[in-house]
Amino acid sequence: QVQLVDSGGGLVQAGGSLRLSCTASGRTFVSNAMGWFRQPPGKEREFVAAKRWIGDYTYYAESVKGRFTISGDNAKNTVNLQMTGLKPEDTAVYFCAADKDYRPADVKVPETYDYWGQGTQVTVSS
Repeated sequence: QVQLVDSGGGLVQAGGSLRLSCTASGRTFVSNAMGWFRQPPGKEREFVAAKRWIGDYTYYAESVKGRFTISGDNAKNTVNLQMTGLKPEDTAVYFCAADKDYRPADVKVPETYDYWGQGTQVTVSS
């Protein structure tokens, strides 16, 4: 069984920074892609950023481009999200996710992913 553990959330003032981390443990697997989603209060889960290892492609939601940076290590199945210039609208529970299947897939939709972290709360005060 695979477990993803995400961490690094917290309370920060607008304009501040946070770094989220996610590590996979348990059964060994090689991921096709890893990503981050978030769920603001009372809203649906939404895409934030993803990294497809083959070809080293990165993807970002328009709302976070230029402020968030995704990085990671394919061999270790770890992914990080450096968040700068945080805004109150970034407040959400953030989830990391991993896709284990090597096939064309949209990394911006939750259905692509097989494993999920438990979520870490990010709160940005104004």
